[in-house]
Amino acid sequence: MASKVLKSISKDEKERARLMSEYKYAVDLQSKLVTAKRQGRQEGKKELQNYILDLIEQGLTREEIKKKLEEQG
Repeated sequence: MASKVLKSISKDEKERARLMSEYKYAVDLQSKLVTAKRQGRQEGKKELQNYILDLIEQGLTREEIKKKLEEQG
């Protein structure tokens, strides 16, 4: 009787550990995706800033810069 109880506890613990491992994997993956998305946004923002600064250095007017940005979409 006691061995049956211990076996069922052991099975429950194995299942709990498996589920926790799956959960940890999912959470880690989500965290990596969020981090990558944030980094991508930051890089895109820097590229846009540099592009605008280049347009200013070229002597374009505000309206010309606005038009170029709209063309890029």
